Amino acid sequence: MAQDIHWQKSSFSDGSEGSTCVEVAVTPTTLHLRESDHPATVLTTTRTPLTHLLQAIRSGELSDPPSTSPR
Repeated sequence: MAQDIHWQKSSFSDGSEGSTCVEVAVTPTTLHLRESDHPATVLTTTRTPLTHLLQAIRSGELSDPPSTSPR
């Protein structure tokens, strides 16, 4: 039986149009993230990799991605 998940909107959502926010759902073993503009696209991870990603972002360890603009 599939488990229903409860999506929660980020407290940082602007709320003006209702479609510019990140939503998260937590199950016993995974975290699910999606953008409200594209709710069918879901990123599923566990706490450890997401924690490492957030720590790297906060500490500035990650550099900006390379430019994708045409030359």
